[in-house]
Amino acid sequence: EMCRFHHRVCYRRYRQCVALLSLRQLAKTLAMGQGLAGLICGTAITSQYLATSFHVNTPMLQSFFNYALLCVTYTPMLLCRTGNGNILQILKRRWWKYLLLGLVDVEANYAVVKAYQYTTLTSIQLLDCFVVPVLMFLSWWFLKTRYRPVHYIAICICLLGVGAMVGADLLAGRDQGSTSNILLGDGLVLLSASLYAVSNVCQEYTVKNLSRVEFLGMVGLFGTIISTIQMVILERHEVATIQWSWQIGLLLSAYALCMYTLYSCMPIVVKLSSATSVNLSLLTADLFSLFCGIFLFQYNFSGLYLVSLVVVLIGFIAFNAVPTPADRSDPAASSSSSSSSSSSICEEGYDNPAAAHIDVTEREVAVSIIAEEEQQGGGGREEEEEERQGGGGREKEEERTKAKKRRASGPSQNLQRGNDDEDVGRSTKM
Repeated sequence: EMCRFHHRVCYRRYRQCVALLSLRQLAKTLAMGQGLAGLICGTAITSQYLATSFHVNTPMLQSFFNYALLCVTYTPMLLCRTGNGNILQILKRRWWKYLLLGLVDVEANYAVVKAYQYTTLTSIQLLDCFVVPVLMFLSWWFLKTRYRPVHYIAICICLLGVGAMVGADLLAGRDQGSTSNILLGDGLVLLSASLYAVSNVCQEYTVKNLSRVEFLGMVGLFGTIISTIQMVILERHEVATIQWSWQIGLLLSAYALCMYTLYSCMPIVVKLSSATSVNLSLLTADLFSLFCGIFLFQYNFSGLYLVSLVVVLIGFIAFNAVPTPADRSDPAASSSSSSSSSSSICEEGYDNPAAAHIDVTEREVAVSIIAEEEQQGGGGREEEEEERQGGGGREKEEERTKAKKRRASGPSQNLQRGNDDEDVGRSTKM
């Protein structure tokens, strides 16, 4: 009964430790995701100031500074590597893949900024959510992620939160933007969302199977080249007419630093959770921009903004509360997970690193509990060994008394015993 009670207590402690670890993992993912949303809010505010106060509309120039910082920071790291991680080996094997990835990323940033010239802010906010279903489909098709009903419910909750935000904008009369060509603007938003989904899926695969430094270094290298060419072709007149001042330089620097930090930190959060989870957390970026606009641009406040924020966060927590395992029956998924050299999580076959981390931690907790049980039961085992040693001493004394009786029994028995000993010796040698 005492052993059963002890095991129940240990199992209860074990479940408490697992729940605490999963709660910490969820809180960490939530905090880091909202940090990324805050960085996007910073890029939106700086772009708003550049457009309204200084009439600077150069999305390619702003993207160029971001890609240049990535190239200067991460590409030299690849030059210092040896073996397959060297930049020459990477370019020899996968240069065309990173070229397409850089092109997709650059055009996704350009299309969403260009859409503001043709359609309204409400349309952009609504259609920009198209990235979530596209990303789920691509993750299901290429990464073999298998979603559960709770994940679809969580995504619907997040989209309801976005709908509440758009409704608050309409009630507050904040339907800004142009209506010169709504069809073209909406098409650009949908194109940008699809390109963002492709870029994020490629990012998740690269970060979990290859390296974060490789992804950022290659995107920075090819993004710098593509954005430079596109800026010279499309924005050379806008750049030439900029009346440079320290305010414009400060705003461009702030935008570039926010984007650089966003690109540097986003792979960490993607590796910790998934690309779909990160995009759900980024839905709050527009809300943060609205809250800042209340103080900076005198936007009208509505209580639906707070309702929208709470609803989106509830959906995000519900999505991350249940892991999204990969399809183990698929040979491509198993081969990609076994070929991972930079992450033990991929070797376990999980698509959600948080679930893998919790699973590994559960094993560690179980091992530690068993070790404690062995230490506590060590004293009892020592007592048992002492009792066995005491019993062995009694057996020796009994053998001695028997030997004395045999000696007193006579020479005939000793002779017979000697013959038996010789037979035993022969059989032993044989």
